[in-house]
Amino acid sequence: MDMQQMLRSMQKMQSQMKKTQEDLQSQSFSAEAGGGAVKITIDGNGAVAELKIAPSAVDPSDVEALEDLLMAAFNEAVNKKDSAYQESIGSITKGLKIPGF
Repeated sequence: MDMQQMLRSMQKMQSQMKKTQEDLQSQSFSAEAGGGAVKITIDGNGAVAELKIAPSAVDPSDVEALEDLLMAAFNEAVNKKDSAYQESIGSITKGLKIPGF
């Protein structure tokens, strides 16, 4: 492969990665914990877009349980977002290890 062809290939990959990142930022990722007692949706940037808490999850004498459910749902949503990102980028790089991605 000559240098010009390699540069064109890298530019194409860079363009595809930018589009993929933009596409992922427009998506949302949802998760729940406690059998649906807590539901959370984050956007492609990782910001909380929606949070639902079932009344049954609110026990003033056990706030720690609700905190645990919130953390579990948020972490699961973040994991879904990260997995979607890795899967999308992986389909472009086809296994190449690129620092920062």
